[in-house]
Amino acid sequence: MDKILLVEDEMALAMLVSDNLSAEGYKVVHAKNGEEGLKAFYRHEPDLVILDVMMPKGDGFSVANTIRDTDRSTPILFLTAKIHVKDVVKGFESGGNDYLRKPFGLEELLIRIRVLLNGGRLSAKSNYQATKDIGAYVFDPRKSELVYKGNIQKLTNKECQLLLLFCQNQERTLTKKSLLLKIWGDDSFFNSRSLDVFVSKLRKALKNDPRITIVNIRGVGYKLMIHS
Repeated sequence: MDKILLVEDEMALAMLVSDNLSAEGYKVVHAKNGEEGLKAFYRHEPDLVILDVMMPKGDGFSVANTIRDTDRSTPILFLTAKIHVKDVVKGFESGGNDYLRKPFGLEELLIRIRVLLNGGRLSAKSNYQATKDIGAYVFDPRKSELVYKGNIQKLTNKECQLLLLFCQNQERTLTKKSLLLKIWGDDSFFNSRSLDVFVSKLRKALKNDPRITIVNIRGVGYKLMIHS
């Protein structure tokens, strides 16, 4: 039975989500603020964390940052009413794997939880192949690592999924719609902004080799190119 930590200070929403997740067969641990959430995380070692962003005694971003100091793999899903791009960026930079805007449908929440617990639609270890050379980098999707001259960068789940797709389709344009449906499960505008954030993060991760570019095909999507 998968264990989910729900950190949410709105009690009515917390009870609704907890009841529905329990009905789906998940074991739910609820914490009502950031401080309790961190204690519950280390005590219960959940398989997935759902974090409200705006909470007393430690907001969701700070809680995620603290978790990521010692745990890089447990999926984190943010719940928030914030919609600005800067907030999306802050969420992913603090270690979040996904972002769900309030108000949300319970079915959408359940779908996102299943994807995250399964390691993403494309991230199952059985689907990952051997290491891949990307210019001067070596990408190991099984370990979620990007290596440059012996220096190892750990990639988040979605960074790994996205880079794997680019590698499998090198010099081929991937539409935003296809990327969003394969990785996020829907192609909403909100998730589209999240995709842009992740592409920017991958560009930064690959910046040491100027031959590598992730090209923005305006109005269409993205393409990974490695120049000789």
